[in-house]
Amino acid sequence: MDVDEILTGLYSEEGRQDPYPWYADLHRLGPISAVPARAEHRTVAAVAVGYDLVDGLLRDPEWTKQPPPGWEEQEILRTFQTSMMFVNPPDHTRMRHVFSRTFTPRRLGALEPVILRVVDELLDRMADAGKGVVDFVADFAYPIPALVMAEFIGIPAAELPWYRERVEWIDEFLDVAGKTPQRLAAANTAARELRAFYRELLGHRRRVPGDDLLSALVEALDSGEVELTEEELVSNLIVLFNASFVTTVYMFSNGLPLLLAHPQTVAALPTDATLAQGCVDEVLRLASPVHFLARAAPADTVLHGVPVATDDNVLIMIGAANRDAARFPAPDTFDPTRSGPPSLAFGVGPHFCLGAAVSRLEGRLALPRLFARFPALRVTETPTYSGSLFLRGIDRLLVSAGG
Repeated sequence: MDVDEILTGLYSEEGRQDPYPWYADLHRLGPISAVPARAEHRTVAAVAVGYDLVDGLLRDPEWTKQPPPGWEEQEILRTFQTSMMFVNPPDHTRMRHVFSRTFTPRRLGALEPVILRVVDELLDRMADAGKGVVDFVADFAYPIPALVMAEFIGIPAAELPWYRERVEWIDEFLDVAGKTPQRLAAANTAARELRAFYRELLGHRRRVPGDDLLSALVEALDSGEVELTEEELVSNLIVLFNASFVTTVYMFSNGLPLLLAHPQTVAALPTDATLAQGCVDEVLRLASPVHFLARAAPADTVLHGVPVATDDNVLIMIGAANRDAARFPAPDTFDPTRSGPPSLAFGVGPHFCLGAAVSRLEGRLALPRLFARFPALRVTETPTYSGSLFLRGIDRLLVSAGG
């Protein structure tokens, strides 16, 4: 198959549910393939799947993110383009410095008892269901990062159901097939309402400060210590909270079927901290929540024989790069003792995910407790994935705790 046929298959419903055979086809064409010039491809010149090439492009600060045309006219795009995740240096560097100084080892260490408390409370609720069926996503995978990040940032837990709905509107818009008028309108509504929510919350923290991220950021902002406007702060909070917990939800929901297919690993997890870390890393490699990014060429260049013009985008397939046989022997096999390079699930380079350490900590602490409590846990129906090729994960996963 040529690249056009492969991309057509990847964008189909079958491809959205299982993109990995199509990624394997792309690998057979080489580390990067030219994309035919068609209207629907717009400025995408090539698709990259080779681990080393993807790693190098993400690390190179010369390869930048391009704002979409007309971004100033849409609330959601204005939010993106005033946040560190979507902008380039020097604005990215300036914004990231503000948040990096608040993600301190002390704050990360303080999250461990919070995570353990949240996990144990959720396991108690699952136990109350007895032998009944529960939704693993709604009852475990989603509440862990949502409640932990809410406490870390300073969002009232009672607001989380309202907040989640708006996050979903934004995530649907982010998919490659999400740029419909209806999804754009929903994402704009979500951005407007979340901006108002955070402005009110920041005002409250000014009056009643606490020991959370919001209070620390407000104090730094009002003291003039940091180069950040309040509107930029709000944009970054929206994007940070979205990114930090959606990827973690999918780490858990994508990972559970993988783990349950290896009962010996599940049996050993509760008493082996090294294995727990290996399981988290391997789940992130084999079932990456984020599947693609894009970077624009700083000048006319040729990558492995493929020409890319200035400002044209290369579609960077993280989900495919994490299964590159040149770097991961038996790339489709789950092996938590695997050595070799780290996965690219959280990116690398200037835009490396700021919340990666929190997500990994949540996985490392939660999975052993889950299987210690429910060694007979089993999935009761075939999982269905979100259908998104950007954020790929299981949104509903019915399980029996086994009594």
